[in-house]
Amino acid sequence: MNTSIIDPLQGDFPEVIEEYLEHGVMKCIAFNRRGTLLAVSFLFLHPNSAEPPPCRSGGIAKELRDNDCSSPITSICWSKCGNRILVSAADKSLSLWDVSSGKRITRIVLQQTPLQARLHPGSSKPSLCLACPLSCTPMIVDLNTEDTTYLQVSVSEKPTEPNPASRNKCSDGSTSFTPTAACFSKYGNLVYVGNSKGEILVIDSKDGEVRAMVPISGGSVVKNIVFSRNGQYLLTNSNDRVIRIYENLLPPKDEIGALNEMNESLSDLNGVERLKALGSKCLTLFREFQDAITKVHWKAPCFSGDGEWVVGGSASKGEHKIYIWDRAGHLVKILEGPKEALIDLAWHPVRPIVVSVSLNGIVYIWAKDYTENWSAFAPDFKELEENEEYVEREDEFDLVPESEKVKGSNVNEDEEIDIVTVEKDPAFSDSDMSQEELCFLPASPCRDVLEQQYKFLESSSKLMDSNNSESTFSEETGANGHTMNHASSPVEDDAVGTRIKRKRKPSEKVLELQAEKVKKPSKSSKSSKTKSKSLFDESNGNGFYYDELSDE
Repeated sequence: MNTSIIDPLQGDFPEVIEEYLEHGVMKCIAFNRRGTLLAVSFLFLHPNSAEPPPCRSGGIAKELRDNDCSSPITSICWSKCGNRILVSAADKSLSLWDVSSGKRITRIVLQQTPLQARLHPGSSKPSLCLACPLSCTPMIVDLNTEDTTYLQVSVSEKPTEPNPASRNKCSDGSTSFTPTAACFSKYGNLVYVGNSKGEILVIDSKDGEVRAMVPISGGSVVKNIVFSRNGQYLLTNSNDRVIRIYENLLPPKDEIGALNEMNESLSDLNGVERLKALGSKCLTLFREFQDAITKVHWKAPCFSGDGEWVVGGSASKGEHKIYIWDRAGHLVKILEGPKEALIDLAWHPVRPIVVSVSLNGIVYIWAKDYTENWSAFAPDFKELEENEEYVEREDEFDLVPESEKVKGSNVNEDEEIDIVTVEKDPAFSDSDMSQEELCFLPASPCRDVLEQQYKFLESSSKLMDSNNSESTFSEETGANGHTMNHASSPVEDDAVGTRIKRKRKPSEKVLELQAEKVKKPSKSSKSSKTKSKSLFDESNGNGFYYDELSDE
């Protein structure tokens, strides 16, 4: 939003449900980088232009269908430039699609069901992705070669391929299925993994080596781990019902180099102690968010586009609640929706808009409830609580007021004005791929189905049969019984190949003449009336006659 016209007393966060989208059963959502396209359960929605908030029109820009997949979609991820999209499904498949053409690039099948899959953020056309399966370690998958690199989830354990016999077992002997959360850093140099022991592992994405470890207070299972848009903050959602925000201390573009320098300075430490010391220099705890009264679990927490707000959905059944905190840790708003459980949540990259998905498959769009503030548009505008008598200045309506004659012009009229250079949006200042970025999808008209064409032909033929006698009579006679000109009103139907006559609506001048002749009937009008009746009698009641001169 334009921060210069926002009321400082109102927060820049959504407040009410502005719109809802309903198209089948939707399960997961994802905005592209600019926020102009929204992928919803493999459906693309786009607005009319770039200025209004997205999804205002709710029109489907493209629909992609995978004939090889009939299972539910578990996650959707856009590439950085929006040209590709990665979809993970419950049938253990990963599918990479080209958004413009609507064609599938590749499809591979894993050994486990991927709950979440993310493309590498450092490339415009990435082939690497990070997949988090249901019951095994996270993996980096090369979609071109299908090579898989398994990542460590614990310092004491080495990464191994999934094996049903090697699953974790609880104290009572039952098998536990604990999914592991993981995400790329801003440029994809590192992978941050949250495990079931309440630890954050910092792993090199190229060789899979654990470079640092950050223990989480409480030691609870990490369910979600998300980076902010600028890469400055890291969010974790643990099983102890606490959302934690960590500040990233590493430089975004040279994370590996900074870790190597710190590693050399800690040569006197070994093993886990060194990893913990490096972790303290990578991440530091910034804030903690929780509901101390209800102690609810959180669903799909994330940052706002500018990182100023933190949002999380309630995981309680039967309620659609969204909690919004500022980065200082204060709860500023609770959005209450319909009595439907919330399953997914996303904040628009650049606008105060939140999109949530309910258990029934309906997408709700939350937007800000704006109040008019006219003083923000004119600096000399004054808002009045009640009417006041206005006293004008003596020179107010002069062509050149006296007050302006005294003031000198501060504008340099000889200075050249640059109208060519385009200032970059600070929200996308790090992008060097703006020329390749896909922001909108062109509208492509679709051909009519053959069944609709057959229905049109049948309806046209019925119309021709019903108007056959009427059209024949109107072709032969005019208002006064004379022959009508065929070039004045015929409409040719190409689909049937016949001529259907339609009477033309009289103009305003003709209606005025009719009104005058009705008031003053003449002999000619009486004779024409008689003639018209005789013509109708001769037609045996099968004709249609429209007399422009008589009032009957």
